[in-house]
This record gives sequence, structure tokens and C-alpha cells, in this order.
Amino acid sequence: MACANGVKPLRKKKIEENLVENLKTEKKAMSTSMVRQEMPEFTMDAFDSMTGHFKTVSSNDYKGKWTVVCFYPADFTFVCPTEIAAMNAYYDEFQTLGVEILAVSVDSKFSHKRFVETEPLLKGLKLTIGADANQDVSRAFGVLVEEEGVALRGRFLFNPDGVCVAQEVQADSVGRNVKEFLRQIQAWQHASRTGEVCPAGWVPGKKTLPVNTDMEKMAGRVGDYITLEEILG
Repeated sequence: MACANGVKPLRKKKIEENLVENLKTEKKAMSTSMVRQEMPEFTMDAFDSMTGHFKTVSSNDYKGKWTVVCFYPADFTFVCPTEIAAMNAYYDEFQTLGVEILAVSVDSKFSHKRFVETEPLLKGLKLTIGADANQDVSRAFGVLVEEEGVALRGRFLFNPDGVCVAQEVQADSVGRNVKEFLRQIQAWQHASRTGEVCPAGWVPGKKTLPVNTDMEKMAGRVGDYITLEEILG
């Protein structure tokens, strides 16, 4: 796994290959980003760590909810359990914010069960882990590394309308920051609720930009309303 071997560049397809593939499909993706797109429809097996039982999960389970879909490369690797454990450590905070979490890798549901039962970092895990064994879900979210048959570290936040408002995708060797992600969720929920927008590094209690009422006044003069010290403080 690249978790241990650093970041490897992916082989670029020849133009001729891409032309042939484009001719084979009528659907052409407008962007490689999931942002502002609806959650892909899916159904897959999963392991419910809280109950210790297998179940089936689908995109329909998350309709009308703030949802995080978090891909990781594989069970029994090195960075992956640290990320899962970190997400689990803040599970109650996610729940307080009304956010559902679905972790996903291409491993089978049996692998997930064994992984959770044997990895010390995952003791007391509460998360549900989707088993994308046929790789269709990872592919639909645009994070599948076809040459290796694993997913990149992709984390997607969907609002209750099922639209992706934030994503983070990176290679294998470095884990993601859960605290920063929680901050983003709080900012997105505030912006969605109030119509205001949140400056860089915003946390609850700090100044927002009320463009819903003062857009014309603030255009080109944001620095009259908020200082760099307030942004970075």
C-alpha cells in the first residue's frame, strides 16, 4: 500500500485511449469535483461497529441529513486506523451537530469486522463502515485509483438537500484533520441557516460577513468590515 511507500504518480492515459472511452459513454462528467453535485445513489453491505452486526446501507438512508462520507484506502494499513479512530473520538460532537458518518473502503464486510475487532485503536468504535467490494461507490465519488483497486482519502460533506458542499481528497501517506473538518461543518451549517458567509478560519462566536443584507456596501470593501487580525485571531 502507498501508505507505507509514499505518493506514487498515476499513469496518464494516452489521448487515443481517452477518445475511445469518451465514445463508449454518453455521460461526460462536467467536473472531477463532487462539490455542488448530488450524492451518487448507492447500496452496499456494511459493518455496524456499534452493534457488531452486518447491515445494508444506501444513499436513501442519508436523505434530509447532514452527512459525511469518508473513504480510506484499506483495512489493516497504517494511517487508516488513526483516521477512523480520530473520527470516532469526536463521534458525539458529530451527533450533536446532527451529522451522520459513513466510512467506506473497498474491503469486504468480513474484513471490516475483523479489522475493528483486532486493531487496538478501534476499540469502542461506533462508526458504520461500508464495504465497497465491487468498487462502484468509490468510482462514483471519483476517488477510486483504478490501477490499484483502492480509494484515495476522500471526505465529502453533504447538506440535507443531498448536495456536496465540501470535499477533501488526498493521497495515502498523510491523515486528515478531524477538528478542522468539524469547524467546516459548523461554518457550513451557520451559513446555510443564516444566509451569511464565513471568513477564513471562522468558528462559532466570531464575526461573519452578512452579505445577505449588506452585499452592495461590502463589495470591494470587506476590509472595512473585518480586519486581518480578526480573521487570524
